[in-house]
Amino acid sequence: MINKMLELLNLPSPLEINGKRVQTVEDWEKIRPLVLRMMQEGEYGYMPDDPESVSFRIVEDDPIRFCAGKAAYMELEITARVYGEDFTFPVTYVYPKKGDCFKTFVHINFRPDVPDKYMPTEEIIDNGFACASFCYQNVTSDDGDFTNGLAGVIYRDKERTAYSPGKIAMWAWAAMRVMDFLQTRDEVDKNNICVCGHSRLGKTALLTAAVDTRFAIVHSNCSGCSGDSLNRGKTEGNEFIGDIIDRFDYWFCENYKNYYGKDSETPFDQHFLSALIAPRRMHIASAAEDVWAGPNLEFLFCAASNEVYELYEKKGFIYEDGDYLKTGKYLNEGNVGLCYRAGRHYFSRDDWHGLMNFINK
Repeated sequence: MINKMLELLNLPSPLEINGKRVQTVEDWEKIRPLVLRMMQEGEYGYMPDDPESVSFRIVEDDPIRFCAGKAAYMELEITARVYGEDFTFPVTYVYPKKGDCFKTFVHINFRPDVPDKYMPTEEIIDNGFACASFCYQNVTSDDGDFTNGLAGVIYRDKERTAYSPGKIAMWAWAAMRVMDFLQTRDEVDKNNICVCGHSRLGKTALLTAAVDTRFAIVHSNCSGCSGDSLNRGKTEGNEFIGDIIDRFDYWFCENYKNYYGKDSETPFDQHFLSALIAPRRMHIASAAEDVWAGPNLEFLFCAASNEVYELYEKKGFIYEDGDYLKTGKYLNEGNVGLCYRAGRHYFSRDDWHGLMNFINK
């Protein structure tokens, strides 16, 4: 049933670029940069340049009291020198006091609060994970103002071009700087760092992992259109590319506007991101009442990811036809996992527990 649904969508394949289908991992690795370029030029814009230098300043360090004494708490500032200027943003980092090598989240969040309604920090600690988090608006504002924060550094005395980075690319760049910090921490399991985010920040997490292969795992929570939901196959009640451009065109590169009203004509589809993430691990959270995000197309996004995992001889998304849009079951047996739950658009405890279950498999 699922294979037939995918067949009817007539999806483009990331394995077929310039009319030729690759058959080996070696050939895929050769065209992978072309697929990344396609996604950057078509949707998100090119990432800001790598920093010339990165430094970290500890503002507060409390190894005793946080989470009733179960966790160490740290506030820091990350300063990256880019385009000849210093850019600084704050990050909060917590990790369990017991143990010595922790799987770690980089959570791109809507608020700086720790804990937060989207981040049950004590439960994360109790499950043996560390978490570095930052508020995305401390990087650059969530609007069309390209003069503040990182955007102000990038565009100082410059005009945006067709492929210049939108705000999602800037928030992703900041998540990569948090990864730079985590590389300096002895207690972090460097082979198990997961970037995660909800909604627009789930889109950001996917782009981050697509670009930065240091992230072993990515979690996209209800990111929907232009994130973890396929462009093709949308129906009334779903968000279309035109809808997102009307409200949030600044998240993307200017060139993305060329696909306004052309969801089924894009030369790529969103599973090209999962191709760029493969053979690393990817987890998606989807909600039954989040119709705007297209839960059916989020499920199919996971299923469409399989062809590149199969090329690596890895298990991708493992499911049965009866699992389609069935709530209450974690589909976490492969390298692509799905938490499909009841409820609305939210980063819930169920999503976090589905993600932690997936990582611990």
